[in-house]
Amino acid sequence: MVEINIFETKEEIGKATAIKAANIIRNTLKIKTKAYFIAATGTSQFEFLNELTHQRGIEWEKTVMFHLDEYIGLSADHPASFRRYPKERILDKIHPNKVHFIKGDARDPNRECKRINKLISRVKIDVAFIGIGENGHIAFNDPPANFKIKDPYIIVDLDEKCRNQQVGEGWFRSIEDVPKKAISMSIHEILRAKKIICVCPDKRKAEAVRNCLSDSIQVTPKYPASILKTHKNVFCYLDKFSASLL
Repeated sequence: MVEINIFETKEEIGKATAIKAANIIRNTLKIKTKAYFIAATGTSQFEFLNELTHQRGIEWEKTVMFHLDEYIGLSADHPASFRRYPKERILDKIHPNKVHFIKGDARDPNRECKRINKLISRVKIDVAFIGIGENGHIAFNDPPANFKIKDPYIIVDLDEKCRNQQVGEGWFRSIEDVPKKAISMSIHEILRAKKIICVCPDKRKAEAVRNCLSDSIQVTPKYPASILKTHKNVFCYLDKFSASLL
């Protein structure tokens, strides 16, 4: 079930989502010694992450963060790196007990998957912060997404629409600069999270939101984020533009 919340602006989404996320983490730490969370990247997360890092009363030193995805072959200091992004927008402001990054520039990506798979298999994620791509992907699970594979992290091919989105958002100068492969958290692993918070503003996401979240469209690998409708605790935050086709 997906609880859909619609707001006028990105700023309103950011505040509302941060309050929800902060409450989940605080409540988790009332009953557990650690809270495990997944953080997404991308321009859609800017306002949310800024607000979240300013929420009071979160014992960040009792939290552990896992990485959602990373390009294969990109160094950690590349402007588009998904390791650089959380460092600048999250970790320079708050300090989790532990952060598990995907090393996209590891010599052997398959071995890197095995390394981080071993780490995440030992825990249960309390809350996952994700978005929805213009092609309907969650993490880098582009359509048709693999709903069956159970490995926590997998190597994926990035489709043209996904790669063009990265150019459109300003992370790369041209599509030729965008890597064609990435290490991504799998669909199965994302769904293992106890709660999922999905932030998805902007008109350019409207078609994907309709295809993935509309009650009239079936769950299908063609629209990867449609799988969120099978989870019991998904909270989706849209603006009036991304929700315009619902």
